[in-house]
Amino acid sequence: MTKLYKAVVAGTGSFVPNKKLTNFDLEQMVETNDEWIVTRTGISERRITEAGETTSDLAFEAAKRAIADANLQAEDIDLIIVGTVTPDYPFPAVACQLQERLGCKEVGSFDVNATCVGFITALQIAEMYIKAGKHQHVLVVGADTLSKLTNYTDRSTCILFSDGAGAFVLSRTEENAEHKGVIYSSIHSNGEHVEALYVPHGGSKHPYSESYEKGIAMDGRKIFKLAVQAMSKTVKETLAETGYKQDDIDSIIPHQANQRIIEAVANQLDYPLEKVISNIKYFGNNSSATIPLAFDLAVKEGKIKRGDLIMHTAFGGGLVWGSLLMQY
Repeated sequence: MTKLYKAVVAGTGSFVPNKKLTNFDLEQMVETNDEWIVTRTGISERRITEAGETTSDLAFEAAKRAIADANLQAEDIDLIIVGTVTPDYPFPAVACQLQERLGCKEVGSFDVNATCVGFITALQIAEMYIKAGKHQHVLVVGADTLSKLTNYTDRSTCILFSDGAGAFVLSRTEENAEHKGVIYSSIHSNGEHVEALYVPHGGSKHPYSESYEKGIAMDGRKIFKLAVQAMSKTVKETLAETGYKQDDIDSIIPHQANQRIIEAVANQLDYPLEKVISNIKYFGNNSSATIPLAFDLAVKEGKIKRGDLIMHTAFGGGLVWGSLLMQY
């Protein structure tokens, strides 16, 4: 009989660029104002990379902190998975760059492109490897620099997106251990909605050229509706599959896309908003980084404690969505 294990969060870390882009800065760039942005998104400022600062730079800093928090050394890591849609290069993977920069052994390293569900997807993969006994300590990173894709003349999207990174170290423990670790995860997709949120240029369909205009295309109203439906549905699915009740969940950490979406999901679930972790006001939407960044900061602020049951839920372009329930 195959022996199974549990995957527990041994350490967390996060990192954001120093540069802040405030709503008042954006007032000088496009036709908008602070009140309009806050009312529609809940965002007051966002962190933006400087010229030459890359996704791997942010991922590296978050990863170092997570490894240290787990009381491990880089050579203890035996697999690296990075969720990102903004790698430094079309290839190789950011994860391969981390392997070298951190000083890890020559372990497997790969990226996952699942847009804003990248971190949950990477965690699910890591948990499966650990559960099967394949790996002992897996570094999972969510890192993105969406400012590199943002068109700062488009007031409907430039107010949303930002840069950042967060990381977990998942470690193996015995199946009969008291700590539950990762309890359940679920991911979904529906390609019917590809063009509701996507980057039109830079891929094989419309390659980069001198006429290339960067920018993220989004149908805001459609995405709002789909996001609320998808995240609410996958949280309910996770509760049904595991037998837990909403009252058992100490905190929900949703993808930080829009404060109104966050509040609508809480309302759909009839879940207390004060138990929903949100830091979008200060960091904006940094895609795969939002959940691990919010989690790490909540731990450091004492909002999340060891033993707490935490529900992660996210959605993103694709359309993709998913959830993950864990005991920290």
